[in-house]
Amino acid sequence: MPRYQMKTVVPNSFADAKAKVVEALKSQGFGILTEIDVQKTLKEKIGAEMEAYQILGACNPKLAQQALEIERSIGLLLPCNVVLRELKEGTEVSIQDPQAMFEVVDPSTRERLQPLAGEARERLQQALRAL
Repeated sequence: MPRYQMKTVVPNSFADAKAKVVEALKSQGFGILTEIDVQKTLKEKIGAEMEAYQILGACNPKLAQQALEIERSIGLLLPCNVVLRELKEGTEVSIQDPQAMFEVVDPSTRERLQPLAGEARERLQQALRAL
């Protein structure tokens, strides 16, 4: 598994898994800001066929606000992407690891962001475990 992701596979249909993911994220203080239906977009734009695949932009407003107070340009790394992908055995749920994403910032800023990235990572892991 790439080090920038945390993931699990749930034995639910895509729609059921999505509802559970949204609820699990909500229980950890995250809301969904964006939804990108990659399957639909690729079909409409270039005629490509693929499995159900959606990208959800999850945000914990309190953590985001604190991160933006430290470094305004950190918005380039927000929100946390959550990918749902339909598999034969269920639905794969992958979440970007905020600690890995923040490694691209300069060392002094990364040090100041580390507690927030750690808290976000723990909350997102708890959401995954709840699935």
